Amino acid sequence: MLTASACAASQEGPTLAGTTWELVQIQSMDDSQGTTPIPEPGRYTVSFGDDGQAAFRIDCNRGSASWQAEPSDDGESGSLIFGPIATTLLMCPPPSLDQQVGTALSNVRGYLLKDGQLHLSLYADGGILSWRSA
Repeated sequence: MLTASACAASQEGPTLAGTTWELVQIQSMDDSQGTTPIPEPGRYTVSFGDDGQAAFRIDCNRGSASWQAEPSDDGESGSLIFGPIATTLLMCPPPSLDQQVGTALSNVRGYLLKDGQLHLSLYADGGILSWRSA
């Protein structure tokens, strides 16, 4: 499995395939909501498979979906979409961000690899999910 640093060093430029990330914060574009730090990042992960499938841990639930990315010319950003996300439907004990994160993942439209982190931007400036290599 490639790490984020190995991806950054690739001759073809960074790639998401073969990487795993854990969520560190959710940034809202609404100033009244601000930034929500994730106290246990390992409870929210995404793994990008080489086969175009993504696996998710969303607190106490697991999920999967197809994924497709189109890098931009800078090689560090681009468009990213997940197909329909199938998840288990357990009720995670509070405080949980499972529903918020699950909804946000369905609205991802772009990515940026910067300073060893993956930033996923949401549809209509809905926010940014920031991840670190797991």
